[in-house]
Amino acid sequence: MFFLFLQTTLITKKPTRVLTKFYILTFLLLTFAFSAFAQNVRDTTVHHLTIENQKVNKAGKDIWGMTVNGTIPGPTLNFTEGDYAVIYVENKMDVETSVHWHGLLLPNFYDGVPYLTTPPIKPGTIFKYEFEINQSGTYWYHSHTMLQEQSGVYGSIQINPVEKTLEYDHDQILVLSDWTNQKPMNVMRNLKRGNEWYGIKKGTSTPLSMVISRGGLGAQLNFWKQRMEGADIADIYYDAFLTNGEQKVDYSHYKPGEKIRLRIINGSASSQFWMTFGGADPILIAADGLNVQPVKHNKTFIAIAETYDFIITIPQKGMIEMRSMAQDGSGITYAYFGSGDTLHAPVVARPDKIEMMKKMAKMDMRMGAPATQWTPNNPEPEKMMNKWGMQMDAMKGMDHSKMNHGKKMDHSNMNHSKNNEMDMAKSDSMKMENSTMDNHDNMKMEGMEMDGMNMFAEYNYNYLKALEKTDFDEDRPRRDVLLNLTGNMWRYIWSMNGVPLAEADKIKIKKGEVVRFTLNNLTMMHHPMHLHGHFFRVVNENGDYSPLKHTVNVAPMQKVVIEFDAKEESDWFFHCHVLYHMMGGMARVVSYDTIRDARMKPYPLKKLLNEGNHYYNWGMIDVASHMSELNLVSSNTRNMFGLRMEYGWNQNLEGELTYERFLYDYFRVFGGINIENETEDSYDQINPTAILGIRFFTPYMFNLDFRIDNELRPQIGLSREIMIFPKTVLFGEFEYLFDVGWVNDLNAENTGKEINYTDELVWQVGAEYFLSRNFSLMASYDNRFGVGGGLSIKF
Repeated sequence: MFFLFLQTTLITKKPTRVLTKFYILTFLLLTFAFSAFAQNVRDTTVHHLTIENQKVNKAGKDIWGMTVNGTIPGPTLNFTEGDYAVIYVENKMDVETSVHWHGLLLPNFYDGVPYLTTPPIKPGTIFKYEFEINQSGTYWYHSHTMLQEQSGVYGSIQINPVEKTLEYDHDQILVLSDWTNQKPMNVMRNLKRGNEWYGIKKGTSTPLSMVISRGGLGAQLNFWKQRMEGADIADIYYDAFLTNGEQKVDYSHYKPGEKIRLRIINGSASSQFWMTFGGADPILIAADGLNVQPVKHNKTFIAIAETYDFIITIPQKGMIEMRSMAQDGSGITYAYFGSGDTLHAPVVARPDKIEMMKKMAKMDMRMGAPATQWTPNNPEPEKMMNKWGMQMDAMKGMDHSKMNHGKKMDHSNMNHSKNNEMDMAKSDSMKMENSTMDNHDNMKMEGMEMDGMNMFAEYNYNYLKALEKTDFDEDRPRRDVLLNLTGNMWRYIWSMNGVPLAEADKIKIKKGEVVRFTLNNLTMMHHPMHLHGHFFRVVNENGDYSPLKHTVNVAPMQKVVIEFDAKEESDWFFHCHVLYHMMGGMARVVSYDTIRDARMKPYPLKKLLNEGNHYYNWGMIDVASHMSELNLVSSNTRNMFGLRMEYGWNQNLEGELTYERFLYDYFRVFGGINIENETEDSYDQINPTAILGIRFFTPYMFNLDFRIDNELRPQIGLSREIMIFPKTVLFGEFEYLFDVGWVNDLNAENTGKEINYTDELVWQVGAEYFLSRNFSLMASYDNRFGVGGGLSIKF
């Protein structure tokens, strides 16, 4: 109608003054509307990623890796805040893959956890991710399928703000990572079997001879009592540590006086780093993508999956060295900025594990130890019965969701108002004094002042302060969840509250709540915990200005409290970002208890939950001058199948096939069949017997075996290994078949045969010298076979 009126007016060529004003007003309104519309139209930024198997060489050896667009790490994805991201991911491998956009706030369906939020990317297919970019900062992406991240499926994300608020000249992405020439599944298998080779290879093992020479025998006995070999820092030997895919990188093109924003990402599978810088202290400006109060901060601990942004100024003379040392001191990666003589970064001392053991010996360091803190109102932790009827210390091996007289706890009943706030740590005699541990620098445990212990005192976030208040309205409904970070290094199973992912319930929360997680680390390992789809405040000494992060590191035997606004929907993953810990079971699904996306119906969640329940297989063959032995094992979280065969050159044969069921970490029942020849030097009579018994990994790290066979003959066995020198292990075992005269007396009465007593003792002692991960020399004395030596092969 307007355009018809305008056309008529123009034809008459007699516009009045009123009409002229009308035209001007209309033009201004149309201009304003078009401008508003243009501002709401987001720029679409498209990226294409191709994941495929290719030969790579990162540590002196050509091996098969997984590349993203032909490189490791993959390319940097650049966006501007307000963009609409469209990312096509093509899978050219013969296995499924996935991509998780770490730290990005996006629709649940595109979060990238296969079988939980997003369909897996099948071989030969392309998956389209699309979402709005509503944030800025430094982030990254990686595969969330099995162990693919270790093989190279990761890369960086840089999101520029609409308006630049910080003064600097250039951006520089730095992705730190670790690299192994082994297949990641073989790494996991080696961890499961408990092979000491990784510690031997990187020189972090603590053999008994070294411990004794430094006055640490008492500490070692204390660790053994709690079923721990020593102070563990990092699990795996790595062939290289990398910065942007190289062991050393050089950015000499930066000019004196230029300010460089370093966007640092720890994209490692299982390595944390101490970062130090040469020259003037860098200015830390952002953590996990969000700006913080700028602070000069040099020696910085960067946990797996964290990101930190620093601004450095290229000096007029000299080249800045950035030194990133693996947490256990087993390797370093370097980056250099500018030109001229090197301004060397401060050297962080390599951890002294024996000294750590001596200091920690005063603490209760058990994997899965009680989380209860001593208080006047709670002088002694309450004893509880676990779900198998065994009395254990509070929390050890317990699942909070299954402690209501055998019924699952209804998390929905944990919605609390200001006047009726339930302290989860107080329930079930689990009271914890939050105020004593929020400031890690002043934390005490078992009467020991932590402030004087370099190994823990620096592992806190007190140097991070938010730009604005991050606290929540006290009138908001609240939910408190206590999550003890637990594990079993003996079998390499990781868990929360003693329960791995495959056996755990979801953590139920409701939209609109303020959710508080108390993360209480009861292990000797660091656990960087990541919550998908959310930022949380890490409660530190800055109170209302506690920083917001998406990943928080929880140091050994410390507690961290995080709080977040539950404003999303559906299910989100929460897990330790040490890849092998996550795959070992340290993960949970945080659920808003809403209806699952219909597009996920063909992809059952059970497949994700069972990833940590995978069966791992390993074996060993001893070939010696006096005997040979074969051991085969197949095991997952609860079940173990074993085959053992012994053959002595004096024609003494014994074989055993068993199935074991772990009732809790160190205790299992088993049954099977045993065969052996009754007469030495003859196979004429091979006697099969059925066996039933229990096996227990005792304090001081003995393997106890008690069994009875179908002839009612009881037998007890005990075995132990001790590393006495850096590559040398002593081992010993004995088996005693009890006098069963009472059985023979009974048989004699029925058959009239002469009574035959069958006491029998079998024992051996020996030593093993490691040549490599798979081969070692061995020698032993066996009271059946005599003395001899040979080769031990592990596979």
